[in-house]
Amino acid sequence: MTIILHRRRFISTTCALSSAIALPALAQAPAPYPNRPITLVVPFPPGGSADGAGRAMADRLGKVLGQPVIVDNKAGAGGAIGSAMVAKAPPDGYTLILTSQTTHVVNPAISPRLPYDAVNDFAPITLIERLANVLLVTPGLPVKNFAEFVKYVKANPGKLNYASSGNGSVAHLNMELLKAKLGLFITHIPYRGAGPALTDLMSGQVHMTWNNLTTNLATIQAGRLHAMAVASPVRAPQLPEVPTFDELKLPELNLTSWAGLAAPAKTPEPIIAKLYDAMRGVLRDPQTQDAWRKRGAMVPEDVKPAEYRKEIQQRIQFFRNIVKTHNIVLD
Repeated sequence: MTIILHRRRFISTTCALSSAIALPALAQAPAPYPNRPITLVVPFPPGGSADGAGRAMADRLGKVLGQPVIVDNKAGAGGAIGSAMVAKAPPDGYTLILTSQTTHVVNPAISPRLPYDAVNDFAPITLIERLANVLLVTPGLPVKNFAEFVKYVKANPGKLNYASSGNGSVAHLNMELLKAKLGLFITHIPYRGAGPALTDLMSGQVHMTWNNLTTNLATIQAGRLHAMAVASPVRAPQLPEVPTFDELKLPELNLTSWAGLAAPAKTPEPIIAKLYDAMRGVLRDPQTQDAWRKRGAMVPEDVKPAEYRKEIQQRIQFFRNIVKTHNIVLD
């Protein structure tokens, strides 16, 4: 009997010790993602189209995920500062970046010394929106449509100029491509950002620019800027009289811009999948779709992470070819 009692005490003690050892392991099990606020880095200043897209998306994404998504503007060097910061962030899903044509297409297409690799340093998630680009002219220019615009520019070689948001920007490359395709002589005036360029365009200090429709829809509708053509799959419903570049037999210029969402490379696949699914839920919401239309943006098609990576790679090569083929020199 004594032996049986001792054995029972030993078994009871062993079980208690095992339970005590197991408790800390259970307590340390991570909570499901996300369990704290997420930072969305927008690598541009507040007030622009990228910032607007980021803030519109962040609020909606936070509601779907059940955690706030906080926008952090890290501007500078054409988006390179904020992009490099996210590239080096922990790949845990709590630091994301709003990607754009500038940061993830044009910058890597023209600059061999970027502090980040636009393809390999990030895990693409999906597109947030597509944006129609538009060729804009100051109201003082005596042209009413694209044909008149081309005729007037050719009749005044070297007398006209165009503004861009900086050397190597989307506006710069697209305007240089337009010049090369049509044999136009227009002087480039780079600005430190799209805002000052658009201000001078409206006042007539510069003659034209290339910019996205979202930023300029209100000023076009108010007659403060005139649209000559749009880069869009179909005519913009807000500007039904303005033709696309496809219609004008300039398909190379008919690429939309976009804003997207990405995480640092090596972010676990389950986190990427959860963010992708959450974004699909956001973009399928009729209220989101209505808000995007009012901003002049297009709700994108369902772009999976691998498809988004492929589009980034293809567009980098597209713009590299433009620079090489048309001998575009960055001032």
